[in-house]
Amino acid sequence: MSIKVGDKAPDFTLVTLAADGPQIVKLSDEIGKANIVLVFVPAAFTGVCTTELCDLSSGLNAYEELGAKVFGISGDSPFAQGEWAKKEGITIPLLSDYEHKVAEAYGIAYTSFLPEKNLIFGGVAKRSAFVIDKEGVVQYAEVQEHPKDLPDFGKVKATLQSLA
Repeated sequence: MSIKVGDKAPDFTLVTLAADGPQIVKLSDEIGKANIVLVFVPAAFTGVCTTELCDLSSGLNAYEELGAKVFGISGDSPFAQGEWAKKEGITIPLLSDYEHKVAEAYGIAYTSFLPEKNLIFGGVAKRSAFVIDKEGVVQYAEVQEHPKDLPDFGKVKATLQSLA
């Protein structure tokens, strides 16, 4: 079962690729500084994921004006994410859930990702969005069952507005 509104957000430690190399990002270090938007995507270099994160990047100011920090999370290595971000102009921090532990902790891991397309690997995160307030409590949670379906970012922004 996935994390729901009112739950304490599971803490995590993931890696992002910064300009000077890999860096650790801990959710617990971010709590209290800003409201947080976690956007999980199934895989780097795929059409829907690229469009989603490019759209978020181009609209990042709107989230910052609402007092939020946005993180994208996928199961790809930080090096693959770095190349993807560079190629596509993705500017939000990308966090590597390479071992799929965060997807499992949030209850959003596929058992088998797109088996009808012969992509049977498990653990891949379902496309989802979570808003976490400054106290570390989930205030919005949306998990899509089909990887082509996007979260409702209007509702994400409305939730952030209500927290401002």
